[in-house]
Amino acid sequence: MADAGTVIKKGVTIELDGKVYRVEDFQHVKPGKGAAFIRTKLKDIINGGVVEKSFRPAETVETAHVDRSKKQYLYNDGDLYYFMDIENYEQVELGADAVGDVLKFVKENENVEMLSYNGNIFAVEPPLFVELEITETEPGFKGNTATGTYKPATVETGAVVQVPLFVNEGDKIKIDTRTGEYLSRV
Repeated sequence: MADAGTVIKKGVTIELDGKVYRVEDFQHVKPGKGAAFIRTKLKDIINGGVVEKSFRPAETVETAHVDRSKKQYLYNDGDLYYFMDIENYEQVELGADAVGDVLKFVKENENVEMLSYNGNIFAVEPPLFVELEITETEPGFKGNTATGTYKPATVETGAVVQVPLFVNEGDKIKIDTRTGEYLSRV
């Protein structure tokens, strides 16, 4: 189920010492003396623990086979989040601890990707970009056109985003879900 010789980079899922890890961060280090190495931060996808491990550049690791499936986010009911499989219409429910805050920019009925290993879901990925309406923000003032000046705005999902002064309530904006940054008005 695994491929040998995986390149270590952010987001890759690897098998190591009988456990499955997702590479959260990596850095190539070339000290003044000695051989170069790769320093990584690995997150255990089963229990959520984070470990740091160093690898030699020539060292190979095995890729863990991760299943990706499209699901539709249905709704949230307290600590449970409900999703529907787009192909067979089966419902999946996940606890708030499994979902985290990745759905703060996702409206009901939007599609997400679920990542699982051996049938255990370990991550939910929202779309890279979403378009949401501003529900609350301070009005922009005429003449307030300094570049790089931002104000907080609440979007329809309840998340708060920093937006330029010219953005007003009722405007639709495009947001990068990875960083939570305002990209443009729609």
